[in-house]
Amino acid sequence: MTIQPLLETAISDSLPTNVDLIQSVMGQSVDFIKRDFDFHQQTKQRGACFYTDGLISNTELQYILRAILIYSHELPEEVLLQADTMEELKRRLLVNCSLRTISTIGEGIDGILGGETLFLIDGFAEGLLVVTKAWESRSITEPATDNVVRGPRDGFTENIRTNTALVRRRIKDPSLRIESLIVGTKTKTDLNIAYMEGIVKPGLVEEVKERINKIKIDGVLESGYIEELIEDSPLSVFSTVDTTERPDKVAASILEGRVAIFVDNTPIVLIVPTFFWQFFQASDDYYSRYWVGSFFRIIRYIAFMISLMLPSLYVMLISFHQEMIPSMLAFTIASGREVVPFPVLVEAIMMELAFELMREAGLRMPKPVGQAVSIVGSLIIGQAAVQAGLVSPFMVIVVAVTGIASFTIPNYSASFAIRLLRFPLLIASGMLGLLGFAGMFFIVVIHALSIRSFGEPYLAPAAPFRPSDQKDIVLRLPWWSNKYRPRLAADANRQQDGGMPEPPDS
Repeated sequence: MTIQPLLETAISDSLPTNVDLIQSVMGQSVDFIKRDFDFHQQTKQRGACFYTDGLISNTELQYILRAILIYSHELPEEVLLQADTMEELKRRLLVNCSLRTISTIGEGIDGILGGETLFLIDGFAEGLLVVTKAWESRSITEPATDNVVRGPRDGFTENIRTNTALVRRRIKDPSLRIESLIVGTKTKTDLNIAYMEGIVKPGLVEEVKERINKIKIDGVLESGYIEELIEDSPLSVFSTVDTTERPDKVAASILEGRVAIFVDNTPIVLIVPTFFWQFFQASDDYYSRYWVGSFFRIIRYIAFMISLMLPSLYVMLISFHQEMIPSMLAFTIASGREVVPFPVLVEAIMMELAFELMREAGLRMPKPVGQAVSIVGSLIIGQAAVQAGLVSPFMVIVVAVTGIASFTIPNYSASFAIRLLRFPLLIASGMLGLLGFAGMFFIVVIHALSIRSFGEPYLAPAAPFRPSDQKDIVLRLPWWSNKYRPRLAADANRQQDGGMPEPPDS
């Protein structure tokens, strides 16, 4: 029997009828608790409260029940006969509680399953939902990803209200708006969007809410569901939604005119729109001196090129363009490959797959064991493969350097995209040489140029080129020179004209 008609039923003024309806919907769940109490001594009215064990604070519930049992007997009988009795009860009995009045069984069920307590009183055709939420949650710790050398050590948790509070602590401005939505027809997951009114681009918030409201999935268990259902290019390997566990990164993005999406039960927060270059920016770039931040950002760009192209270039040169290799180096490479029975393309693909296999095994196994397996496995398998003549020493070096370079990219989504793009570039280079490498590389670039992130060009401000936004792409210029926000923001002014700091006149 479907329960949808029962959820749409209005609350009756008969307590037994309401109890039967609620118990029909909830069934025999052991964590669903019903408690009866005497509401009024003179009128002999009965009451009942319903809640989910484990989702509420028992101390808070005891306080509320004590207030009802003690003070409800002092209410005059004429108050109980008034049309707005529930309002009287809210004002006289539960003045310190966050509560609301409901009129349907479905609203009451949603509240019970969300950590609220439903109070029903015989003779009243309304119910009271009192906020008593309190469940076990992980304490605030340093993020498992997005580690920094210098900067805050707090990270998001699985509690959505804790996460929004961490951002609110950093942006103490009344223009910070946090709106609530519900996604998932079965899970009814809480979702919040945060933005700065007056700074966010007009229409961006409406676009975000429209895409979220179009989601009609039965359950949302993590923010990855939302990311995949709202992104602009779902078939692309590039991620058009940024993710982070760091409250300071979310606060900085909001101050630049972006929108943050918080999803309950996950520490991962989504940021839209996003651009490709943001994946190479680490939080401590902005906390260190700009020379240090710029240097390490350049290192990341170099690592990106190595991770994407080094295996392809090696295969291309060995297979088709040996004349481009210096003679002494070519003789050394040839001496290492003379016993290898496979073509260099097959050798490269085998080593790349073996490296990905070891990385995945180290990630999935228990942390102490996984680190040992990945390190020892790499050393033993690589050395054994070279001694057995299955691969050349140079190929081991190329794959190892490529793997290390991929770890320097701060964002996991960008790192994963590069790891995937490495294989088509590798195959094209091994089959067609320089022509195949150049052709596949331009296909990737053209594809990236065609992508949008919530209407914004994915490669902006490089394409289209925006001179005013170049102060935080390859180099991180000093804060005193960044007077304006990116063009994405409606309000471009970031700081007043302070100029470069100077020592006092002596």
